[in-house]
Amino acid sequence: MANSAAFFDLDRTLLLGASGPTISKALRHHGLLRQESLPGEGLAFAVFNLFGETLPSMLLTRQGARAAKGWSVKATRAAGIDLAPALAAQVEPFARATLEDHKAEGRKIVLATTTPFDVVKPFADLMGFDDVLATRYRVGPDNCYDGTIDGEFVWSTGKARLIESWARANLVDLAESYAYSDSFFDIPMLSKVGNPVAVNPDPRLFAYAVLRGWSRVWFNAPEGVPKPVGIELQEVVNKIARPQLWPWLDFQIRQIENLPAEGAVIMTPNHRSYLDPLVVAHAASRRNRPTRFLSKKEVTDAPVVGSIVKALGAVRVDRGSGSDQPMNEAARLLDAGELVALFPQGTIPRGPEFFDPVLKGRYGAARLARRTGAPVVPVGIWGSEKAWPRSSRVPYVLNLANPPTISVTVGEPYHPASKDPEEATAEIMERIVDLLPDEAKVRREPTDAEVALTYPPGKAPASE
Repeated sequence: MANSAAFFDLDRTLLLGASGPTISKALRHHGLLRQESLPGEGLAFAVFNLFGETLPSMLLTRQGARAAKGWSVKATRAAGIDLAPALAAQVEPFARATLEDHKAEGRKIVLATTTPFDVVKPFADLMGFDDVLATRYRVGPDNCYDGTIDGEFVWSTGKARLIESWARANLVDLAESYAYSDSFFDIPMLSKVGNPVAVNPDPRLFAYAVLRGWSRVWFNAPEGVPKPVGIELQEVVNKIARPQLWPWLDFQIRQIENLPAEGAVIMTPNHRSYLDPLVVAHAASRRNRPTRFLSKKEVTDAPVVGSIVKALGAVRVDRGSGSDQPMNEAARLLDAGELVALFPQGTIPRGPEFFDPVLKGRYGAARLARRTGAPVVPVGIWGSEKAWPRSSRVPYVLNLANPPTISVTVGEPYHPASKDPEEATAEIMERIVDLLPDEAKVRREPTDAEVALTYPPGKAPASE
């Protein structure tokens, strides 16, 4: 592999919003800024968070060197050291994963930002960057800033020139390199590399990236999940899909407080109907959480539906391939603090197995919990097959007079006790059964008509 690098902007790229409030707090603590906020400071940061860089805001930023005239370099660097952990805590989860990916591939990672060098260098060191390209303020003989900029103002074309000269000095091939930014004004930098990536792009960069065919990502959402106005598709669906709009269903969601409101979680529901993913996602939305499903390739590869499912953050699973890729992707999601849902049964049971009170599961959830340390939250679903049995191609949406009751019961989060995947999976399935009504725990002989409902259209054996 050619000697390559990955260049990262800071504000609205690695961080979801502006670093300004955190930096200002540290500078005030060290006596470099007056204690009271400047008029309009909060509004300026809010506008930046919403719309990104503007010419007026960058003109003010350029005057930062003049405002810092007389500041002690020692005090400024001390402020940078103090604020580094706070800035690191603001780094978006999938930004961290991307940084690690580039490191693993042997690529240098470089922070390229307008933020003053002495302020941001400790943060870059803490995050493991190989180098920092940032605006430098000239230092006078008294070891204080003299109010001028030393070299490039690292913004727009200035940032692009600095990256180009850095690449020459470090024998880096820009054609093999990557650059990440949110700003339309960073198009010169993005155009210098072979792999430009628009991150949380402002409206103008979004349009430009679409025209140029550049990658577009949001570091606070999984790869492939678009958030063009800061909201992903699943959030929109959850807000629209209120129970009042599903009059053909009667939802009963119990113990939803057991689902953690944040952090990595593995949800393990049983599977009775094609409706179950929507049921689980609806329950999770009560805790304001998007759900990332492990989904069979037959779903993710389907026309139209597949595109929607992937936009919701689904992980494609090809069960016949034996590949570890789905588990790796799911682990990446959990490392970023996401909620991952998978049906341990793998698919809706067919025939008499559908009525078996002893649920059988695959090992995926247990292995994922063991690998990531994320807690398992068992979920018991009952009644969804009455709204959409496997034998029907569409749900019974016209059943308005007597809608079936679908109960969703959320169990307490726990960590499987056994390291053995078979034993851990058996425990998961037992906990799911504990959440089901008593009738689910009694073995009985189903009728031929009941058994026929458990097969896809045209797949039921002749005897059933």
